[in-house]
Amino acid sequence: MIDLLAAAPGNRGGGAASGGAGHRRVAESRPQLLWLAFGGGADQGWMRLLRPGFRHCFAGLQDEAGWTVLDPLSGRLLVTRLAVDSGFDLPGFWRRAGCRVLGPFLPGAPARALPAVVPLSCVSLCRALLGPTAPFAVTPYGLFRRLEKKFRNEENVLDEGEGRG
Repeated sequence: MIDLLAAAPGNRGGGAASGGAGHRRVAESRPQLLWLAFGGGADQGWMRLLRPGFRHCFAGLQDEAGWTVLDPLSGRLLVTRLAVDSGFDLPGFWRRAGCRVLGPFLPGAPARALPAVVPLSCVSLCRALLGPTAPFAVTPYGLFRRLEKKFRNEENVLDEGEGRG
């Protein structure tokens, strides 16, 4: 049987016995940036209960070769490698399409504790990509609001630090 992870370009070799899963080492050897997009209409009746413009969220992972989109749809998870140039401005495309976009984030490190038992939703997928330090949220708007607040606070700290130099 072929070990696909060991055969991946850029993999530093080794298996689980040598300090961790091979896929984790492959991911660490290829830096990624995470972008989250919020939008969506009410394609199902229950979604009308959610805030307009924040009825869905999905993610884009950017690496040196291009973009992978993760979109948890009702009943399935869509994972797509986009056939675009590596320099394509996917966050800008999403903004022009009417989405609110936050990022870039660094995808989170693996959790050291037992994972929370939550149903798969667009919010739980985006929180899982952010890692164990992701803010708690149940709805797309709740996640957006907490991440935007975190971004705003980080920007204020950076702005204050620049003026002191």
